[in-house]
Amino acid sequence: MSFGQRMREQRKALGISRTELAQRLGVSPSAIGNYEQDTSFPKEPVLLRLFDCLETDPNTLFQDHFLRGETVLIDRERELLKHYRSLSALGKEAVGSMVTAMCAYRDDLEAMPTEPEPRVIPLYRSPAAAGYAAPVFGEDFDYIQVDETVPQAAEFAVRIQGDSMIPVIADGSIVYVNRDPLRAGDVGIFCVDGDMFCKQYYKDPAGVVYLFSLNRARADADVVLTPGCGRNVVCLGRVMVHTLPLPGKN
Repeated sequence: MSFGQRMREQRKALGISRTELAQRLGVSPSAIGNYEQDTSFPKEPVLLRLFDCLETDPNTLFQDHFLRGETVLIDRERELLKHYRSLSALGKEAVGSMVTAMCAYRDDLEAMPTEPEPRVIPLYRSPAAAGYAAPVFGEDFDYIQVDETVPQAAEFAVRIQGDSMIPVIADGSIVYVNRDPLRAGDVGIFCVDGDMFCKQYYKDPAGVVYLFSLNRARADADVVLTPGCGRNVVCLGRVMVHTLPLPGKN
């Protein structure tokens, strides 16, 4: 039995004339005749109203059509349709808008590249260039890709100059930096009165800040900042290396 035949039988079973059904659907009586003779098919808004008017669901009107190769509604879908039909016109419009938005979001996701864009971070060529939170025009930096060799938490990288941090950090090596809070023994990138340093951090109970060189042969490069000394120190980030023993603090 075709869609049109089932539609006609359901209409007659409810005692609804073609004219009355046409008025409810907002179409002409001849359109109802065409639907029932399978010479035309109602558009989606009319079809949804038709289910309401005939007090039926797609499984009933489309049974043969679905069984020829398309999927019949499952119980959950019938339940949702039942709830949808119980809504006001405004509620149905809201549901339609939501479904349209969700389908558009799905289509956008499907259109996205399967491989995410690789994350990159700036590599500054000296600690002095790392004085900025992000690269700026004219600064001396390159972008490097964050892969399995780079800590995922790294926010920028610095190429170290000098021997004051050997053997842990060699001259010319790259260190990766994030903005986690510093603890005693951590290595950080510091700005002291405009000069940049890579040093090990310690602050004693009296408030004295020590910036140690890991290479104790270069203790002359340590920086000591006492309270009230008038010098400014800013930590630009924590170097992502394990906490190391503090000179003379063990």
